[in-house]
Amino acid sequence: MGDLFDSGPGADVPAGYRPLADRLRPRTLAEVIGQRQVLGPEAPLTAMLASGALSSLIFWGPPGVGKTTIARLLAHETDLHFVQISAIFTGVPDLRKVFEAAKIRRQNGQGTLLFVDEIHRFNKAQQDGFLPHMEDGTILLVGATTENPSFELNAAVLSRAQVLVLERLGSEDLERLAQRAEAELDRDLPLDADARAALLQMADGDGRALLNLIEQVAAWKTDATLDTSALTKRLMKRAAQYDKGGDSHYNLISALHKSVRGSDPDAALYWFARMLEGGEDPRYLARRITRMAVEDIGLADPQAQAFCLQSWQTYERLGSPEGELALAQAVAYLALAPKSNAAYVAYKGARRTAKETGSEPPPKHILNAPTSMMKDQGYGAGYAYDHDAEDGFSGQNYFPDGMERPQLYQPVERGFERDLKKRLDYFTRLRDKRET
Repeated sequence: MGDLFDSGPGADVPAGYRPLADRLRPRTLAEVIGQRQVLGPEAPLTAMLASGALSSLIFWGPPGVGKTTIARLLAHETDLHFVQISAIFTGVPDLRKVFEAAKIRRQNGQGTLLFVDEIHRFNKAQQDGFLPHMEDGTILLVGATTENPSFELNAAVLSRAQVLVLERLGSEDLERLAQRAEAELDRDLPLDADARAALLQMADGDGRALLNLIEQVAAWKTDATLDTSALTKRLMKRAAQYDKGGDSHYNLISALHKSVRGSDPDAALYWFARMLEGGEDPRYLARRITRMAVEDIGLADPQAQAFCLQSWQTYERLGSPEGELALAQAVAYLALAPKSNAAYVAYKGARRTAKETGSEPPPKHILNAPTSMMKDQGYGAGYAYDHDAEDGFSGQNYFPDGMERPQLYQPVERGFERDLKKRLDYFTRLRDKRET
């Protein structure tokens, strides 16, 4: 089959008609900006290339950080034929043609580096189709994904490939890229220092997005130096990376939950706002916030649940955008509330103990005896009515006969649970006294 990538992108296109991102594509790995964790002197790719043992790889990272570029340069460094496909546009017949061409190439003495963009979009059967060709050396697979490979890729593929994490570009990396763009354009951007910083921030760690923004700025016919206000009037801020069904969703809700648990209202409100800015459904956040009250505040502040439910109801009554303020207040309340997971731990312990003890019946003295036959069987015999007992507490055993009494609920010395602990200790002392 014909290969669309023999000459590389834009090889025969005049520079003036090529996008800036294509014109600035690095020619060697040393020119790649950022990603020192995989390209540095002691990093994995450097070690592989030095030993001549490049393995199949999965690049996991956000858009615009160099996944495609690094894959192309790896092929160049190892004299492998570079073939690029996208899981979005490639079906099983196309894959067969790619594999057949790679086999012919291998018979002629040349290997193939197959770069698969958006590899997570292939289903399980399609991913399985790579395995025999990876194992017999027909292809060296380099996959790129923005989603967590642990969840999106087959275990068989992951066992044959090394996952390398590529990170969003930092401000220093973006500044270097901007300087490289200015050298290519042979002129400085018409921006003052603050506007330049704002432009880098608009890119949100995405190198390709930054070059696209720079290309727009460079096209403006102006001799004036623009400030931040003038820049933002002409350019829209790049939308934040957020996928309500993907990694961003789970990472940000984890950050929100742990910030609340860590009693940091500023961080909690920040992550809450990040999710809203990304388009998250406020009702999902209301549900998760209520869960935080149950799981992490518990009985240390029994009002926390009610506060969350009231905030949720207020959101339903007000709608957006005013209703989000009620949810934000709940986030701040939870972050500053006393924390306890004692009831949560007790519940999980009770479930575990219930599973272990199986079908043990309750002791007969706490069973009702509505029939004479049941009375003859000993149901209800010896039951002590607590209201008739000293201190309103009989101290009887309520666990199955012969079962060792577990201690499941252990309240903490924080918030309302401090009072509950006093009550628990009181009844424990009374029980011990009754039993002796």
